[in-house]
Amino acid sequence: MPKTIIEMHGIRKSFYIGQPHELEILHGIDLTVKEGEFVSIVGASGSGKSTLMNIIGVLDRATEGTYNLDGEPVEDAGDDELSAIRNRKIGFVFQTFNLIPRTSAQLNVELPMMYAGISKRARSARAKELLEMVEMSERARHMPNELSGGQKQRVSIARAMANDPAIILADEPTGALDSKTGRLVMDLFHKLNKEQGKTIVLITHNNELAAETDRIFTMRDGMLSEGEAVR
Repeated sequence: MPKTIIEMHGIRKSFYIGQPHELEILHGIDLTVKEGEFVSIVGASGSGKSTLMNIIGVLDRATEGTYNLDGEPVEDAGDDELSAIRNRKIGFVFQTFNLIPRTSAQLNVELPMMYAGISKRARSARAKELLEMVEMSERARHMPNELSGGQKQRVSIARAMANDPAIILADEPTGALDSKTGRLVMDLFHKLNKEQGKTIVLITHNNELAAETDRIFTMRDGMLSEGEAVR
């Protein structure tokens, strides 16, 4: 039986807490994802999916509810602890790539390992191995501004894998790419899922991409339901 990686119960998120114009964005979300699953969360702009992604990625805290990430309760963790959990457990892939400018592809991939205290020799070897995996070895010394959008995204996927995370959280990873390049990126996610057993959570508004995943969750007005994407 695969273990549970993400377990959320009753997750609510409010802003301006306690003020007359308090705004609740998430209205009691329940979400369970097993190890090795490839799931998608689909929703229109303003549905709450970015807010939920930030909580799944421990970039933000829920106002109410419980969240266990790979067996660790995170709702009561301090900021330093959350930072350590993020670095160890989650690999992020963003629509805008978020690579460090004027820093080579190789060093961008090494960065999460630096924060994890891995030795220079070990992180260099691991970064080379990951860049080879995403077919970017020949671009290891190139700066982000010397790379195409697809190449930047492949570097960011290599970086997401740096600390061998429990989850890859991909936020609109093909949103800034043409369809052919987006296809290559999706193929890479499928490869990581099938060959390395990586748990992947894909945040997208693209129903066709969502249809490729094991399960589809739909966000609508701050509520999450499992089933077909919004048409």
